[in-house]
Amino acid sequence: MSACILHLERAINDIERLDRLGCIERWREIFERSPPKHLSLQFMKRVLIWDLQNKELGGLSAKTERRLKQIASGKTPTSQAKPGSHLVREWNGRTYMVEVIDGGYVMDGRTWRSLSAIARYITGARWSGPRFFGVQ
Repeated sequence: MSACILHLERAINDIERLDRLGCIERWREIFERSPPKHLSLQFMKRVLIWDLQNKELGGLSAKTERRLKQIASGKTPTSQAKPGSHLVREWNGRTYMVEVIDGGYVMDGRTWRSLSAIARYITGARWSGPRFFGVQ
């Protein structure tokens, strides 16, 4: 195993062993402020580990950062498929056609809020709807 991975494993184990006060102190060191009140110990540890992994292994792509900031500011992310578009997918011998409309999708006369819900309905499993329909 590489030295980087071993270092990361040790650092994660150190975070997992922290008590509540230790997590609060580490949070203050990293984020330069106290954590929000009422955060569970487990959640604080997850955030601290996530931050560590981002610093060691690299963070989110610039595109993902922009999209998250857009969502956080309350703006609706732009959809790749425009209203009026039709998405087609064959699954288990059947062809499914979905029409993109403002605020959702229509398939078989039924309106859906997300492609992921449609993909779940078709397959019976959790799928990324955009990935299932090839929308990037």
